[in-house]
Amino acid sequence: MSAQRIALVTGANKGIGYEIAAGLGSLGWRVGVGARDKQRRDTAVEKLRAGGTDAFGVPLDVADETSAVAAAELIADRAGGLDVLVNNAAITGGMPQTPTTVDPATVRAVVETNVIGVIRVTNAMLPLLRGSASARIVNMASSVGSLVLQTTPGIDMGPALVAYSASKTFLNAVTVHYAKELGDTGILVNSGCPGYTATDLNGFQGVRTPRQGAAIAIHLATLPDDGPTGGFFDDGGTVPW
Repeated sequence: MSAQRIALVTGANKGIGYEIAAGLGSLGWRVGVGARDKQRRDTAVEKLRAGGTDAFGVPLDVADETSAVAAAELIADRAGGLDVLVNNAAITGGMPQTPTTVDPATVRAVVETNVIGVIRVTNAMLPLLRGSASARIVNMASSVGSLVLQTTPGIDMGPALVAYSASKTFLNAVTVHYAKELGDTGILVNSGCPGYTATDLNGFQGVRTPRQGAAIAIHLATLPDDGPTGGFFDDGGTVPW
């Protein structure tokens, strides 16, 4: 494997994903820009390269098994290995999502991308990650997936979002079980919350910039070998499950 660290960031063509790619690039990493849309992917790669990042495009639809396998093959061919996977790609499923009125198809679609997509891509990339001396998996979650915060009196976590919020709770559970299975491999697996960040996911209503939102993913991607695994973190530290 090349001495240069290699990362794949899914949904890296815009918003937080783009800033994660840029942040890792500024540290000298080579970054695969995972995205479905070719034009947006190519534009992001060109912009990252112009800013000094060693970036390359990775066609990737996290909801498609064939796409995930092909992405792993491309990374192996182009980069020779993989050190970090940041599972950032996600959808909200639209609003409202009150449990009594939601279309079950909406829940299914959100879980397919936000949870099953993470499992699909992670498993496709694991053979490459196992070849790294310091592999990291970062799952971009959200504090709205915290059952503790959602049920603590006096804390306003926003409206009931039975698809999006529940998918992030599900994703946190997935993180725990990957960390448990991979505990003796040296691969650290953690969930990160970017905070309420202004992106197209929330109509740019967030109060944090995408660069601020990317900070936790960059931190978890660059943890030392004795760093935590199976945890849920934001810029302030541990987030309750």
